Amino acid sequence: MSRTAPSPQAVARHGWVQALAVALTGLVVMGVVAALGLWAAGAADLPDGAFPRVVAATVVTAVGGTVELSGDAGGIADTQAGLTVVPLSVSLAGALVTAAGFLWPLRHRAVAGAPELAGWAARIAVVWLLGVLALALAARQTFAVSLGDDTLTDLGEVFGVSPRVGFTTNVPLTLVVGLLWLAGVLVLALLVSRGAPLPARLLRFQESVRPAAYAMVALLLACVALGVVVALVVAATRGRPAQTLAVVLLGLPNLVWFAFTIGLGASWEGRVQGPFGLPMPRVLDEAMRGSDTATLNLSTLAERDGRVWWLVVVDAVLLLGAAFVMAARSPARIPLWRHAVRMAVALLLTVLTICLLGRVSAHYGLSLFGISDLGGAGLSGDLFLRPRLWTALGFAVLWGLVAGFLGGLPARRVRHRGEPPGGTGRFRGPGP
Repeated sequence: MSRTAPSPQAVARHGWVQALAVALTGLVVMGVVAALGLWAAGAADLPDGAFPRVVAATVVTAVGGTVELSGDAGGIADTQAGLTVVPLSVSLAGALVTAAGFLWPLRHRAVAGAPELAGWAARIAVVWLLGVLALALAARQTFAVSLGDDTLTDLGEVFGVSPRVGFTTNVPLTLVVGLLWLAGVLVLALLVSRGAPLPARLLRFQESVRPAAYAMVALLLACVALGVVVALVVAATRGRPAQTLAVVLLGLPNLVWFAFTIGLGASWEGRVQGPFGLPMPRVLDEAMRGSDTATLNLSTLAERDGRVWWLVVVDAVLLLGAAFVMAARSPARIPLWRHAVRMAVALLLTVLTICLLGRVSAHYGLSLFGISDLGGAGLSGDLFLRPRLWTALGFAVLWGLVAGFLGGLPARRVRHRGEPPGGTGRFRGPGP
């Protein structure tokens, strides 16, 4: 008896139980990664049993949610605080698990109707929003801030000043952005997976979109894999394994994708003042410390460490590999100039995403009687890292055009999907 593909009604019965499993598994994985990373960073010692709430806040920011900081230091004092950062290691772990769970029930399908896919995604979204809502409501805590030395502590007690800083979430905004994050993950999963079904009306777009999307995801994951290898080497040779583990589990993609754009020729601006610091190589921390805004690019960083130029070589190898994969997964009839254009567009969108997600901003300030920083007591600080967007996008287009053309050349000599053995590239495949 021949096997037949399951009917849409059968697949539609992958309902609320399966959606519950997909959504909760994604959130639980994110929570575990965040908890391990924060534990390695020493956050388990936070007072007042705050660790679970900090974990919840980390997961909220990982799905694009907003965590708002607030301060209180009595009537004669003032505090200001703010934080904007996305822990991309946590985001990546949740995205991979959620995408795999979304695609699993559809793996035996060739075509799926839009209502069926929308219904399956909607069930996941409902459970997802309930989970994000619970995390957003749990992510709130207040901490006491030490005034530093004994003199400042005594002064605070005399004037009734007990500086406190806390965090909470903007629940409505978190739900909206969290839903958009989930939608982006599910759409990208459909674009990347060769075996995922699409509605019949969209099948004509798969040969132009899917190979490029797959190549970009493979490129980003390759950057992360290289970062893990480098982190293991650093931990083995320089010690501090707990700190290295914290970086890997919380912000490794933040670092390696930033380095990837630097290798392309992009420029970033940054500054670190006060007690703040970033889990980054020492050359970056040294370049950013000071009262002036530092420009971070190949030239300025190479003045401190000439090994930065190796980023160009690594980027070139990765991009040529990605371009080859894209061309090999495309129909053989596609000309080289079209590979170059598709690679340029895909890389532009990828770099744009890195630039938007890789921004970091943090500040904290305490003042008594209107006097900020209390004579350099280290009670205020400022940190930010932001890209020069148009420069980054311009280099992305240039690299994409060159890599797309050169990577497509060797792909012409391999058998494409859908070609018979020994095909010469004149056959048209059924699509990636």
